[in-house]
Amino acid sequence: MRLEGKVVVAQGGGPTAVINQSLVGAVLESRKFPQISKVYGAINGVAGIINEDFLDLTQETTHNLEQVAITPSSALFSTRDKPDEAYCKEIFKVFQAHDVRYFFYIGGNDSADTVRIVNEQAEQSNYELRAIHIPKTIDNDLLINDHTPGYGSAAKFVAQSFIGINLDNRALPGVHIGVVMGRHAGFLTAASSIAQKYPDDGPHLIYLPERHFKIENFLQDVKNVYDQHGRCIIAVSEGIQDENGVPIVTQLVKREEDAHGNVQLSGTGALGDLLSQQIKNKLNIQRVRSDTFGYLQRSFMGCVSDIDQQEAREVGEKAAQFAIWHNIDGSITIHRTGYYSVDYKLTALHEVAGKTKLMPDEFINQKGNHVTDAFKYYLTPLLGSHMPAASMLRAPRAEKILKR
Repeated sequence: MRLEGKVVVAQGGGPTAVINQSLVGAVLESRKFPQISKVYGAINGVAGIINEDFLDLTQETTHNLEQVAITPSSALFSTRDKPDEAYCKEIFKVFQAHDVRYFFYIGGNDSADTVRIVNEQAEQSNYELRAIHIPKTIDNDLLINDHTPGYGSAAKFVAQSFIGINLDNRALPGVHIGVVMGRHAGFLTAASSIAQKYPDDGPHLIYLPERHFKIENFLQDVKNVYDQHGRCIIAVSEGIQDENGVPIVTQLVKREEDAHGNVQLSGTGALGDLLSQQIKNKLNIQRVRSDTFGYLQRSFMGCVSDIDQQEAREVGEKAAQFAIWHNIDGSITIHRTGYYSVDYKLTALHEVAGKTKLMPDEFINQKGNHVTDAFKYYLTPLLGSHMPAASMLRAPRAEKILKR
């Protein structure tokens, strides 16, 4: 059956360095089909749909779309709205009024859930609508997917940042803590491990939300590393939790929640400050520094993985192909088929929607304070073909003349 009508594309949740590749992929591929009357972009995600705030991307030049594709962040802007059934009914009303027959939503697991609800309402109303979820998240926490667009570029930023931290810390030793995004999944923080080239390189310790965090174990780990190397670099996920599942950061700051009911973790340096103070007070190490990456890695210009760009474009193109060519709904998922190649499949929405993928056990060391080589093997190709590396001087020391 040839389904004729309009396309609506929207972007939801946190921006990434390559999310516009997916947007442009979906738009350009959709514009190839004669049954598509218009391709609309919803401003501010689902909120834009409710407000009928659309850009007519049918009239955008291909050249400018390509320029937007290589620009980080969400070109259509975004939203943190988490639609319930009533909200999705309003979305559905707008689609009916505008004769929208194809809905592409670029986002994470909550966005997939929105697509699922809208799709179900269309089926109940016998309204022909193809709804496709296009994956996106720097957290890399979508089920079924080997990895998600946005992760490779953010991971590259984290890895390069820790290369810099390691070089700085080697020159002026001390303890340096880097707090990285990651509420439940530690994939992004684990990317710091790529900074290790030489045996004594940092990060020497890596703490992830998948393992319970105990302050006494943490302090002992730091002491052991500092005694051995005279310095210590630590990568820690903002979402580290105690044995009761309570985020460590909430023990210091007032609990704040977003529209999705998530405790606010980013945008504060409280966790780094807390851990730094513990090290100073309990280990009597005075040169302790911390940096909170916060939102830096999401839309950083000039630190983008070419592999990430290519795959982000292709998931957008595949969304249009599955919906318009094959007339089916679902979530685009990425599957690794070799080292390194991928394939794209369409997965049932309920398998992805509202669920979180965690770091597998084989990626985390037994002590829970670092990652394994298996993780590095998994991550390396996602960083792209231009990953820099640091070098050290190898010349021998000259013999001393004045024996003091």
